[in-house]
Amino acid sequence: MNDKMQTVELREAIRQAIDEEMERDDKVYLMGEEVAEYNGAYKVSKGLLDKWGPGRIIDTPIAENGFTGLSIGAAMTGLRPIVEFMSFNFSFVAFDQLVSNACKMHYMSGNRFSVPIVFRGPNGAAAQVSCQHSHCVEALYGNLPGFIIMAPSNPYDAKGLLKTAIRNNSPVIYLENELDYGMKMEIPTEEYLVPIGKAKVLSVGKHLTLISHSRMIHHCQQVVQHYAKKGIEIELIDLRTIKPLDMGTICESVRKTHFAVLVEEGHIFAGISAEIGFQIQEQCFDFLDAPLKRVCQLETPLPYNKNLEKESQPNPERIIAAIDETLHRRS
Repeated sequence: MNDKMQTVELREAIRQAIDEEMERDDKVYLMGEEVAEYNGAYKVSKGLLDKWGPGRIIDTPIAENGFTGLSIGAAMTGLRPIVEFMSFNFSFVAFDQLVSNACKMHYMSGNRFSVPIVFRGPNGAAAQVSCQHSHCVEALYGNLPGFIIMAPSNPYDAKGLLKTAIRNNSPVIYLENELDYGMKMEIPTEEYLVPIGKAKVLSVGKHLTLISHSRMIHHCQQVVQHYAKKGIEIELIDLRTIKPLDMGTICESVRKTHFAVLVEEGHIFAGISAEIGFQIQEQCFDFLDAPLKRVCQLETPLPYNKNLEKESQPNPERIIAAIDETLHRRS
């Protein structure tokens, strides 16, 4: 391993980002259920209480509406809170605080108040946690002007995006995934930032553009390898930031490949892929040689049953079927 590189799990990359930003700025603090004494439900905040103390690593009651509202107020008066939701499904308990206050305050106050706050935690499905713990919230919060939305798929982006989020003066919805916390990757030991609103081309190709984000990227990478063995080159784009969208990178790819498939873990109706798909046809319609295809969660609450759960969510088999259909069609 390079002396300037380190191999870390995604949870450690997030912890490093929080730790480094707390070191850089004494206005940064972390608040949430079990973030302190228990070291975090997923051990993301392990060791931070011992280092920073209970004044900056703050355990809360099971009261999302309360500690979310408290932190929004703290952000308005100059602090930079990081609010951890044990699951983003639990952010619904604080929905009024998020929707009516966090994302609107800068506008409603005539720019007098900023809300530099990060709401972070696991989003989407884990393994058999059933439908009340499996919502993908990006489309819900993406509908609201005022939020920046990030969804990293790997440790490098997780650290760089979170550091950027903490320094930003707007409220950020930072979406992790429980099944990705143990993912390992080499990242730099030196400080770096990942910019807001810049997608990343993970594999260069000429036959089709595949667009996704967060955990679904791993399924897409398997699909890219599947087609590479057949001599078909898939260009895979990781959104990284959902709002704002990097339509420049997306459109450049679609104009080159002339085909596109969009993959997201959330539901198909009014989802992120619906928005991206519309913008593609709006900006690249004359370049498309086949209709767009979307691979999303089926229109049902996510089942608890393991086999049904797998069939309900996007998986490599469903993505391959969508790509096969796309490449065999012509407009």
